[in-house]
Amino acid sequence: MRFILRRIAFYLVTAWAAITMNFLIPRLMPGSPENAVLQKFQGQVTPAQIEAVKAQFGLSDASLISQYGTYWKNLFKGDLGISIDRFPAPVSEVIGQGIWWTVILVGVATLISFLLGTGLGILIAWRRGSRLDALLPVTTFFSAVPYFFIALVALTVFGTELGMFPESGGYRTELVPGLSGEFISSALSHSVLPAVTIIVSSLAGWLLGMRNMMMTTISEDYVLVAEAKGLRERRVMLAYAARNAILPNISGFAMSLGFVISGSIVTETVFSYPGIGQLLFRAVLANDYPLMQGIFLIITLIVLLANFVVDMCYVLLDPRIRQEG
Repeated sequence: MRFILRRIAFYLVTAWAAITMNFLIPRLMPGSPENAVLQKFQGQVTPAQIEAVKAQFGLSDASLISQYGTYWKNLFKGDLGISIDRFPAPVSEVIGQGIWWTVILVGVATLISFLLGTGLGILIAWRRGSRLDALLPVTTFFSAVPYFFIALVALTVFGTELGMFPESGGYRTELVPGLSGEFISSALSHSVLPAVTIIVSSLAGWLLGMRNMMMTTISEDYVLVAEAKGLRERRVMLAYAARNAILPNISGFAMSLGFVISGSIVTETVFSYPGIGQLLFRAVLANDYPLMQGIFLIITLIVLLANFVVDMCYVLLDPRIRQEG
């Protein structure tokens, strides 16, 4: 219990530090949101116009401490400011429209890649010397190829040349997003190419990591004793060897979940997929500081949440941690 409380305290302090840095960095950088908006207009800009734009974005000339207090109040209300690129839409609304596309596409693809790679790694290590070893060079080759190249090849071959899958977008433009069968079918068909590309390019990392840890764990005394007792092969493989070997992979999976949003930029740019990565890319091009700040905050909190979840998984999987607590 003490271990859990210490981890909760650690993540709360880390979250406070990350939110504070997220508040300070845009305000210490040269330039300002109102200038980015006013640059879009030609001609002389009056002070009254500048003040009007600042009022729209909730900016003020108050002290930094006062702004910091207001920032926390707005944060608890879910108010992340106004998007410049999509003015006057609130940042929280813009992020809400894109984040589920990214979570479903990249999150599910990452989960499939983790489960498939980890499972294959367990089998290849346990049945070393079998035909399954042929998967190692194949998956390693795809992991060595730049991700964007795999995405472009898949898009050209299966999208443009064969016409098996849509080339871009998240769904057919004439459809209205909803729970209708036609929309869900369209969204699934648009997600196949980017999802498969993510799985193919990341599979080798999970597979090799799990295989190497399994090879080390198999030679441990407790595994040999379990085999000598005549326990079933499947139980020894999963309950004794894999349970201990999987811990580093779980840590890696937590980090990959945390970076689902930040790592989706290339995927969504190549396939023109309407997710949070595409939003971030457009926000950078448009100098949309409030939207960038909101996305960075979401990324930070998801990374912290993912690491907290993996700490809890460690407590369940490793009795030594519970004893330390």
